This record gives sequence, structure tokens and C-alpha cells, in this order.
Amino acid sequence: MDLPEEEKREMPAWVMTFADLMSLLMCFFVLLLSFSEMDAIKFREIASEMAKAFGVQREVPAFEPPMGTSPIFDQFSPGIPTPTPIDSVRQQTTDQRPQLRTFTSDAEATVQEAAQRQVEKSVKQLREVLQEEIRDGKLQVDQDRKRIVIRIEERGSFPSGSSDMTPAFQAMLDRIAGELVDLPGVLTIEGHTDDIPIRTARFQSNWDLSAARASSVANGLLRSPQVDPARMQVQGFAETRPRAENASAEGRALNRRVEIVVDLSDPLDEFEQRARDLLERGEDSLIWDLDW
Repeated sequence: MDLPEEEKREMPAWVMTFADLMSLLMCFFVLLLSFSEMDAIKFREIASEMAKAFGVQREVPAFEPPMGTSPIFDQFSPGIPTPTPIDSVRQQTTDQRPQLRTFTSDAEATVQEAAQRQVEKSVKQLREVLQEEIRDGKLQVDQDRKRIVIRIEERGSFPSGSSDMTPAFQAMLDRIAGELVDLPGVLTIEGHTDDIPIRTARFQSNWDLSAARASSVANGLLRSPQVDPARMQVQGFAETRPRAENASAEGRALNRRVEIVVDLSDPLDEFEQRARDLLERGEDSLIWDLDW
């Protein structure tokens, strides 16, 4: 039985699907090729190896990039080649060691020791200058952490119930002022009394007396033009800060005093920072030569 002519000319249904697939594959590879960059160096290496393998004797000059024969290669040029990573890593060595130092707890202990020695050195100088007064019990020089305390007893400095200094006490203040010039820090003059009330035409209470005695000592130090008044402050504490019990004459005598307090907190911080800088630079030996 013969089929109709129209049915003989009809193509199979799979042919259209196959044609569409081939078209899509061709477009896909054309797009891939258009987005790619050709490494001319790699291409020449591959071509050379292929030539050796298949016996091709044609020599391609190094300056001549491989040319495509299809329309695609006529329109697209090879991309800029990037340097090919080398197979080995090269490095140089040196005998010099970096001069980096780690600030350890030992180094911090060295800084603290140097600062402590500096304070002790200043205390020693004060005691040498005032050794006669210290021996006679007129004053004491003590160290209290970051402070130096020059404690002046009432005996030989002020008459009882008065803020007028004796001439001998003024001469002692002149020597103290000469040493305080070389010491940094804030100078606080503190006046103290015992607990026996006082009421005179000049002093209404122990507060007035303690503040007046502290002011007298400050004025005595300022007789030296080298002492900066901006460093100085005056405080009166009356009987609020006793050294001993006021139950005996001896205890009350200890409580009647004037103290010159040298606060070295800020100068010590600067001193320690300078010491740390020397340690970080490796100049350890210079720490012990530092001064205020």
C-alpha cells in the first residue's frame, strides 16, 4: 500500500530536536572561545611539543604569534599573557638578626629598680645636707612610696603657740630650698598640731595655727628665687592627722610638726618611660645614668 505524497516528504520529528541541539552547542563553544584569552607562550610550548611528536619541521619565530585560520581567529587577537609561575621558590638568607626586643616582666622590673634607686639617691642627698639637724632630732627625711617627706619637728623651729620661725630654722630652710630646686614634683607644705585647743587674738583654733605655720615654711622656702611658686601648695590639718597618741607630752610633741612633701608621681612616670625607651633600643647600661 503506497503512502500519500505529503506523508513521504515529511521529516522525522527527531531531526528538529537534533538540529536545535547542534545549534545551541555551536553557539555555546563560540561564546566560550570569544570570552577566552590565549596565552601565546603556552601555545608555542604546546605547538613545539606537538611538532616534535608528529614530525613537523616548520619553525615558528618567537615573535610571531600563532594565527587562527577560522573567521573567529581573524576577528579576535591573543590575550596578553601573564607570567607563568616558576616551579621553584628561591629565598635569600642572612646572618644578621632583627633588633626587635620584647618588653618582658624582667625588663619592667629593671625599670622599677632604676626608678627606686633614683628616689633613694635623692633621699640620700637630702640626708647628707641635713645630717646635723637629723642628728639633733630637729627633722626627719623619709621615703613614702613615690613621695619624699621632710618632717620638721616643732622643737627649735617655732615657739609654742606661734607661727614665727626662729633664725636657726630659717637657715635650715635655705639649705632645704637649695636641694628642692633639683628635685621635680609638687611641693606640699602641711601644718599639724596636737589636740590642745588654742584661742588667741591671732589664732582662733588649731586650724589657724597649723595653716599659718605651713605658710611660714612656704615663705621661708620662697626666699630662694630658684624655687618655683607654681610647684607649691599649703595645707593645714590641725590635730586631724596625729603621729602618736595625745595622752602624753611626748606624744603631743610628735604631733606638732610641719611636713614638706615632695610628690614624685609624675616625674617618676616620665623617668620610667625614658628607661623603657632605652631598653627597647638595647641601651640597657644607660638606664643607671638617668637623672631627673
